[in-house]
Amino acid sequence: MSTSTLTPASVRSALEGGPAGSTTILTPDDDGYEAARAIEPGGVPWQPAAIVRPTDTAGVARAVRFARDAGAEVSVRAGGHSALGVGRDHGALTIDLRALDAIDVDVDGRTAWAGGGLTAGAYSSAVGRHGLVTPFGDTASVGIGGITLAGGIGLLARSRGLTIDSLVGAEVVTADGEVLQVDADHDAELFWGLRGGGGNLGVVTRFRYALHELPTVVGGMLLLPGTPESLAGMVAAATEAPRELTVIIMAMSAPPMPFVPAEWHGRLVVMANVCWSGDPAAADAALAPLRAVATAAGGAILDTVHPAPYADHLEAGPGGGIVATAGAFFAEGLDEQAAAHVLAELESSPAMMRAVQLRVLGGAVADVPADATAFAHRDVPLLGYVMAAGPSVEVVDGYKPWVGALAERLRDRDGTYTGFVGDGDPRLARAAYPGATWDRLAALKRTYDPGNLFRGNLNVPPA
Repeated sequence: MSTSTLTPASVRSALEGGPAGSTTILTPDDDGYEAARAIEPGGVPWQPAAIVRPTDTAGVARAVRFARDAGAEVSVRAGGHSALGVGRDHGALTIDLRALDAIDVDVDGRTAWAGGGLTAGAYSSAVGRHGLVTPFGDTASVGIGGITLAGGIGLLARSRGLTIDSLVGAEVVTADGEVLQVDADHDAELFWGLRGGGGNLGVVTRFRYALHELPTVVGGMLLLPGTPESLAGMVAAATEAPRELTVIIMAMSAPPMPFVPAEWHGRLVVMANVCWSGDPAAADAALAPLRAVATAAGGAILDTVHPAPYADHLEAGPGGGIVATAGAFFAEGLDEQAAAHVLAELESSPAMMRAVQLRVLGGAVADVPADATAFAHRDVPLLGYVMAAGPSVEVVDGYKPWVGALAERLRDRDGTYTGFVGDGDPRLARAAYPGATWDRLAALKRTYDPGNLFRGNLNVPPA
């Protein structure tokens, strides 16, 4: 049975009732289907044949076995946003994990079990009540499933590493419907592949994370005029900073938001989201070189840096109503010549919204050997992301050449980051998983998913 022959009746007859926990089934004619299939920020034109929302792991396993036996394509919908629409396929059976949102915090043991449908914001708020953190990204609305399986690069990356560096176990439903408890001592090779290998190897219904004591961080936004000197200077200052300081830099046109002074609306700015996770008393000294860049540019337009729990510094994430296209790249750094090119391109682009984001890496990210996880790009100094957004798919398709050209102009390191690319392009998969990493993942696919059931992602086919 092919994906296109899935019918509401076949899905309901197979998955309603039975021994598994309650499973909600939504098909195109059902109330709630449109809301269930929506992926923020919006505009992703996908139409699954059915969406099933299990309430437990047994229900997920049952859905996987049905899809395998039916020859149907599977897409897995975790808890959060996806600007590029990852986690969806036309005509597929979508397994929606958002009902798997339980969290069990072991404060004394410094670990937490978290359901695969949770968002980073919900998880971080829950463990933050105990003064604890697990490093995720920089937005609250990202799903823990997507960001963990990709690697997880965020506000604590330089001090606490990637999200996968705090992953100590997982509960996985494989392509044959078997439920495995995986960690460094049980199915260790599969555990290696889950840490950065994307959604290729199964449906992770629960994650077990290490928790780090960190009641307060000093973070917020520095907004300064967009000049080649301020953009390149901010990258240099962030690169030279102590590892307790992580900086995510965005060059963009200032949005017409209430917190931005009206005279800056539409003008080029550099926005630096900073996070100091060391001694709060040492924050000002650590941030002084960044503030010096702002002073040299004429002074910070905004400086919202303040102490607060890590969860409070996660941004809300993309809202609905726009469609985005993007291109990721790795780079050694960004000099003033490249910064001038970035700003000129942003100024001339016709895109309704456009930006270049730069995440300075190093620190704890680079402490882990390249072959220790399926995220192999441990020594990359800078991860970049060119984005353009607009009101519709048709309009945004016209932005893709500009995005691709600028990303290639800035790239001077091979590779890409799984979490920042869409699905389907085998060249991108090869770039994300170079050399021996690709070979190990392909061998794992042969063992755990020989039929390539889980292919609605940045796919590594079975060896």
